[in-house]
Amino acid sequence: MWVAEQMHGDEGRGAARRGILRGLARYGPQTVPELARARSVTRQNVQPVVDALVALGLVAPATNPRHRRSPRFVATPRGLALVARMDDNDARVLAAVGRGLAPGELAITARTLRQVRARFEIALRWRAALGAR
Repeated sequence: MWVAEQMHGDEGRGAARRGILRGLARYGPQTVPELARARSVTRQNVQPVVDALVALGLVAPATNPRHRRSPRFVATPRGLALVARMDDNDARVLAAVGRGLAPGELAITARTLRQVRARFEIALRWRAALGAR
C-alpha cells in the first residue's frame, strides 16, 4: 500500500478511493449501495469515500431513473484521466519490478493472490476464525 500511495500521489491516496474510482471508470455509473455490495462492505463504509472523490472533482452524482433518492455516481473526465495515469504508472512499475521473473512464476503468483483476495471477500470464511462476536 505504501508503494501505491507514493506512485499515485494525493489524488490517488487510499486503496478504497482508488478501487471505487477505478470501478466507476471501468464499469460505469453505480449507486453507493451497488459499490458497497461489489466490495462486501456496508453503504456507510463507501459513502465517505465517494464524498471525498466528489470533493476532489474525480466523481460526480448523476440521476438514477430507478431511484430518485439514490444517485448514481460517475467518474468525471478528471477522474478518468487519473485512472489512466494510475494504470500507466502501475504497468511501468510492475514491468520494472518484474524484470528477471519468469512469466510462469508471475502467473502463478497472480492466480494465488486472486484466490486469497476472493476468500477474504467472503466474510463468513475469515470471521468464523475469530469466533462469534
